[in-house]
Amino acid sequence: MPVGLPEFVENPENRCPVILLLDTSNSMAGEPIQELSRGVEVFKRDTLTDSKAALSVEVAIVAFGPVRLVQDFTTIDQLTPPELVADGLTPIGEAIDYSLALLEARKETYKENGIQYYRPWIFLITDGAPTDVWQAAAEKIRAGEAARKFCFFAVGVEGADMKTLSQIAPAERPPLLLKGLDFSPMFVWLSTSMKRVSSSKVGEALALPPVEWGQITT
Repeated sequence: MPVGLPEFVENPENRCPVILLLDTSNSMAGEPIQELSRGVEVFKRDTLTDSKAALSVEVAIVAFGPVRLVQDFTTIDQLTPPELVADGLTPIGEAIDYSLALLEARKETYKENGIQYYRPWIFLITDGAPTDVWQAAAEKIRAGEAARKFCFFAVGVEGADMKTLSQIAPAERPPLLLKGLDFSPMFVWLSTSMKRVSSSKVGEALALPPVEWGQITT
């Protein structure tokens, strides 16, 4: 019988994988990226108040502008919130492709180590419009959602191209426009959602907390 990876031997809890797909392009410079960085710290701090979630929630952080892996998957108790730096354009299509590949690789690792996992979440936050070809990536998002491979959420910060985001996000979960730059309530909502997921059975349908930090635009 193969020996599992130490991280899974020491912590065999079911995993709740979350990819934070964060726009760190030039337009996010200054207060927006500072508030976004602070929001990631809030996410960690709030999730750690739940002992089950602290062991189950795994976070990877992918920044785009250019696309790069800021934090590979790690349980949230091991997460060191990174200092995000604004640079480059907004290659949302490439960032989505990268995240999907990262997620599939992590799922394989779970399977190889006998670890059960909840449906992963991909949480995209952007203040702009894609500067690359995004249509194929959007198709992958919609197909993956339909096959229940993951849950995809899109959040627009002021200035975001909400029309394009609505073509990327699944129809049943339209993008939300954040109220101002107040990322903290959004990350507390994400944390509360993850606490609910981690205390449920794998595959169980859950009611998510009400969204009070953003609005659907038409």
